[in-house]
Amino acid sequence: MKKVITYGTFDLLHTGHINILRRAKELGDYLIVAISADEFNAIKGKKAYYSFEQRKAILEAIRYVDEVIAEETWEQKIEDVQKHDVDVFVMGDDWEGKFDFLKDYCEVVYLPRTVGISTTKIKKDLKLSENG
Repeated sequence: MKKVITYGTFDLLHTGHINILRRAKELGDYLIVAISADEFNAIKGKKAYYSFEQRKAILEAIRYVDEVIAEETWEQKIEDVQKHDVDVFVMGDDWEGKFDFLKDYCEVVYLPRTVGISTTKIKKDLKLSENG
């Protein structure tokens, strides 16, 4: 079985998220999604609308996702790859080169992001519509 892993906050789920999950799943047989724990988001200075448990439940309902785990530190990726016997690590191409150190442990793939959509853009658009 070929295992794939990807990471993210996955807050305010949108078509870009679905696209990366679908394309990540196409690279293997089993997709693990590591989502940022609420405490880790705080360390990163990010505030998610949905709690970890809510985001986990949403992701578990997506047919491409086989398992959801917590991301609690930047450093855990090597351990996750080894512990879960991962063959392919996937991230959006906005992270290009940042995870090449994982090539010693698995294949690293950077997928193109979906043009015109992001959680940041959604939040900005909603804020504009509130003020407009």
